[in-house]
Amino acid sequence: MLAPSYPYYLANRPVSSDQSLIVRDKYSGEEATSVARADRNAIDLAITRAVEAAPAMAAMPAYQRQAVLEHCVAQFRARESELAEALCIEAGKPIKDAEGEVTRLIDTFKIAAEEATRIGGEVIPMDISPRAVNYRGHYKRVPIGPCSFISPFNFPLNLVAHKVAPAIAAGCPFVLKPASLTPVGALIIGDILAETSLPEGAFSILPCSRDDAELFTTDERLKLLSFTGSPDVGWALKAKAGKKPVILELGGNAACVVNHDADLEDAVERIVFGAFYQSGQSCIGVQRIYAHEAVYDEFKERFIKATKALKAGDPKQRDTFIGPMISSAEAERLEDWINQALDNGARQLAGGPREDNRMPAWVLENVGPDQPLRNEEAFGPAAILDSFSDFDEVLADINRSRFGLQAGIFTRDIYLAQKAFDTLEVGAVIIGDVPSWRIDHMPYGGVKDSGLGREGLRYAIEDMTEIRLMVVRTPPKKTSS
Repeated sequence: MLAPSYPYYLANRPVSSDQSLIVRDKYSGEEATSVARADRNAIDLAITRAVEAAPAMAAMPAYQRQAVLEHCVAQFRARESELAEALCIEAGKPIKDAEGEVTRLIDTFKIAAEEATRIGGEVIPMDISPRAVNYRGHYKRVPIGPCSFISPFNFPLNLVAHKVAPAIAAGCPFVLKPASLTPVGALIIGDILAETSLPEGAFSILPCSRDDAELFTTDERLKLLSFTGSPDVGWALKAKAGKKPVILELGGNAACVVNHDADLEDAVERIVFGAFYQSGQSCIGVQRIYAHEAVYDEFKERFIKATKALKAGDPKQRDTFIGPMISSAEAERLEDWINQALDNGARQLAGGPREDNRMPAWVLENVGPDQPLRNEEAFGPAAILDSFSDFDEVLADINRSRFGLQAGIFTRDIYLAQKAFDTLEVGAVIIGDVPSWRIDHMPYGGVKDSGLGREGLRYAIEDMTEIRLMVVRTPPKKTSS
């Protein structure tokens, strides 16, 4: 069970507030708990304390930063059931998937603990011309300073981890705004961080209103903004961020190609997972499926059968695969896009009526090129099917999207796999699996409207540190007269 209420964390310490945010069980709609809400003054103070903590954070030896992260790993394991239950309730994530996300949370902090002691530098040869013969250079990476993090609702543990863990490893204090719909997981992480030896002011976790959150973006004392969420919001924040570097992990409408040489049984099993895992609320969820015309009918039959077999319902039941969407408004939006597609000639292969925020798994074919369901991010349990005959043309069609996060290619032809890798305008090409696949140490991010920069612990640490170069001149020996 969730606690009756949760504090926010300001400068490492729990703080209660007269203002609160109600957190609802996303399946029942009932109030599950409440969390303290930070106002603008609290956010301003948190930034002040982060600035004050920056020298102490930068001075922490690597082994101490590693120890903080290892403590978190141990406590996440000890509180695994609590974290999974909170995720199941506040996000509506089926319990088995919630347990899987806790596992990823642990992995992410564990990798960060390892990387904390690997932040090195490089010796740079300077003697590239006669004028530099007596010079030597080397650089090290230093923390960028106080960081601002804004995280989304769909992975409220692991996407927080992908910001918080590398910041600790790098020696950067931070302020975090968790998603208002799913703040509990981040606050449990805060409870665990508060047990550690981090310098006072090193972290603040502040659920707040959108209006009060402006300082997370605009305050010049913050040296980096990392945002994960919708493209419209992300690009708007970048425009307001000023001089600070901005990392954006945004949306997608990921494509998956099934070539005629693919193992159809395997492809169907993986694509059903990739399209409908956690009700499709993943930026790398499979949305556009292209099957070669030679296997299209068989693939379609198998895929629809597997889709219709998915159990939807209460996410607390262990056999539930599709839980609720995050809100009725999001479900209504997706329903509207589906209806638009149907009204314009699309054919329904699977699906059914919406009940509040509960959507069954939808599959459509013949979705027109101008439809939102093809061009925008569905972010729900809906996928579209197309057949293709020419591999080059299907790659070109995938590239017509304004998004470019990840793509999946099911083929046994190494030359086609290499062509996809060379051609597709995406952050990653996954061969033999769905674009929804991610492991937490790999470089992860997109191009075009899917964002800027890369997460994955080592790559995030690079963004949260700066290169500082030292050049040493050795005076020439003077000959005695």
